[in-house]
Amino acid sequence: MVDRKRSPFSCARRSPGSRAWRLVSWTPAFAGALVLQGCVSVSAPTSIAATPTVSAPVTVDGVPAGMQYLYASGEAAAVSIQAWNALVGYVRTQRTPTSVVLAQGVSLAAPAWTTCGTKPKAAVFDVDETVLLNLGFEYDASSGQPWSDPRWQDWERTGVRQVAPVPGALNALAQLRAMGVTVIFNTNRSAANAAQTEATIEAAGLGPVHHGETLFLAGDDAMGSKKDGRRATIAAKYCVVAMGGDQLGDFSDLFNAGQTPAARRTAVQSPAIAARWGAGWFVLPNPVYGTALKGNRDEVFPPAVRWAPTGGVR
Repeated sequence: MVDRKRSPFSCARRSPGSRAWRLVSWTPAFAGALVLQGCVSVSAPTSIAATPTVSAPVTVDGVPAGMQYLYASGEAAAVSIQAWNALVGYVRTQRTPTSVVLAQGVSLAAPAWTTCGTKPKAAVFDVDETVLLNLGFEYDASSGQPWSDPRWQDWERTGVRQVAPVPGALNALAQLRAMGVTVIFNTNRSAANAAQTEATIEAAGLGPVHHGETLFLAGDDAMGSKKDGRRATIAAKYCVVAMGGDQLGDFSDLFNAGQTPAARRTAVQSPAIAARWGAGWFVLPNPVYGTALKGNRDEVFPPAVRWAPTGGVR
């Protein structure tokens, strides 16, 4: 999480590679298609056919639909458990450990991986909406509270108990540790709140965790919210055999290097990268906030796929 900014009159998204969000306007039709992304209002379209402006929040029973899905639905719980089961199964079957951290200086088109040698095994995870659900913060945000960094920092410092583990995470982390795999968290929570983040993770039963050893935070290096530097630090000591996250930046900052939605979607489907999903890289569902929530109506629905009712006329 930490990665959101929402307004009761906007859809919110985070700038690539950071926790800074931008307010963006959406068309009514686009908002309907993306209701699970937690958009709470829309504006008139700027292209294609004009449709009436919708000013009422896009909610179901007063709660943004993306929040309903992620925090309350059996479907989201099932998808999360599925991802965790697959991750544990993958790690368990690896005979010769291989690293899943991209080497520095490579590209997504020609990926190469850090070396393992005799390093001990580790699995690296994002925290917010990957292993931890920030229920208290989202409850407050669901009333239309605008996102602000002071509010989020307050949450990091005080929201120790109003959280829950992501379905499947507790059992999976316990199994990894039992296999001798070190569990490491790499999150964009602030290093200034390291003690409180340790307490939050441990209160949810996801620990043990120690800053600088098994917990890496924004501010630990000079790269801000980019995680590749922290991943390189971890990979220098460990053979990272699995990674999990809810944003592409939890796997490589290259996914957030100013790409259009279409280019980003193409990148994850390229043969070299596609082979990694479910085989070292595992994605958790998050329709509420993050780098996935971008793309205007034209970008999401290109001309070749557009359709409108014909009234029976072919």
